[in-house]
Amino acid sequence: MVRYLTGFQPTGLLHIGNYFGALRPAIELQNKGDAFYFIADYHALTTVHDPKRLRELVRGVAIDSLACGLDPQKACFFRQSDIPIVAELSWILSTVTPMGLLERSHSYKDKLARGIPSSHALFAYPTLMAADILLYESDIVPVGKDQKQHLEITRDIAIKFNDLYGSIFKLPMPEIRDEVATIIGLDGQKMSKSYGNTIELFLEERVLRKKIMSIVTDSTAVEAPKDPAGSTIVSLYRLFATPEELSAMEEDFRAGGLGYGDFKKRLFEIVWERFAPMRKRRDELLAEPGYIDELLAGGAARAREVAEQTIARVRTAVGLSVPARGG
Repeated sequence: MVRYLTGFQPTGLLHIGNYFGALRPAIELQNKGDAFYFIADYHALTTVHDPKRLRELVRGVAIDSLACGLDPQKACFFRQSDIPIVAELSWILSTVTPMGLLERSHSYKDKLARGIPSSHALFAYPTLMAADILLYESDIVPVGKDQKQHLEITRDIAIKFNDLYGSIFKLPMPEIRDEVATIIGLDGQKMSKSYGNTIELFLEERVLRKKIMSIVTDSTAVEAPKDPAGSTIVSLYRLFATPEELSAMEEDFRAGGLGYGDFKKRLFEIVWERFAPMRKRRDELLAEPGYIDELLAGGAARAREVAEQTIARVRTAVGLSVPARGG
């Protein structure tokens, strides 16, 4: 059976970009293969340095993912740090990872440009990501176009390791998710926590309405026709609307007579309605705090079985363990 692997970073509240770019595709894939999904709290340490906040974010990602439809009966769902073997594998992989490979990482350069302090962890981030992917013998990793390089680095590291020590790792393949790079935020840029332009999934009604009404638009008069092609409002509405609803909004844009505020209200209503059943499920999960701990522990136990088999092969291959008799 094909194994899919996806990680969710607990660096802030889940937003619409996370949902359509990663979470919803992951939920769809849990019905198509063997799905391994982890909360990447080791990765989050590069930017989150408040321990209480990190624990809250991890729990929030778990609750929100389950509320949106992630099914622990179908997917192996666990916390990255519950499998500390991944840190050991990351170190072993780092011994064969060329510096030039890490220096070419777009993600590292982008984070530095956004003012995130440089650290060894930030620089070596792709090596830990490679360990995440290779430890669980992943076949396919869904990524956006802007994340494709991460998987290419993983494959390069795996090839380098296999050349030195034999065929230890399978080479994962990307499944490109085009929509990840095209989900627009409040200011017209790609939706990202880093840009402060996100629409979170489970905001209170008043807060959600205020956020959507703050979407940046031009100064076109109410009575004038408007171009839907470059509109952030239409771009976001497209994610939720039926083809008929989308066509109606685009026609209303071109016809004139309605202001951007009217279209923002329409967007708010469809967003609020879409997540209504998920808000209900989330409230139920919040009322059962012990359930989340039990669920993550169960996922970690299953993930650990696979991880221990992989690390045993790696340790033997590099000389840290004695081969099993007859092996």
